[in-house]
Amino acid sequence: MAMKIKKGDRVRVLSGKDRGKEGEVMRAIPAQGKVIVDGVNRVKKNQAQTRATMQGGIIDKDMPIPVANVAVVCSTCGATRIGFRIDDQGRKLRVCKKCGSDL
Repeated sequence: MAMKIKKGDRVRVLSGKDRGKEGEVMRAIPAQGKVIVDGVNRVKKNQAQTRATMQGGIIDKDMPIPVANVAVVCSTCGATRIGFRIDDQGRKLRVCKKCGSDL
């Protein structure tokens, strides 16, 4: 099934240790059904010193969370589900299920 959440969307976390936090989707991983949200599900990870990353040590890294655990935030009505409609030019647009406005 195709994911309705895309890179750049503002989302709210619905479950887990970061429930209630909001952030922007930095990366969508459709093959795994996961998204990486800025500032959410952050873990401390040991990073070895390599040529690419000269600085080693403990780094903070945002880990993926399931797409089912996030909801897109509509500018007018808050966290919502996403629907689709076809406009008069034949383009497929994402719309808010609560208020019907375009996302």
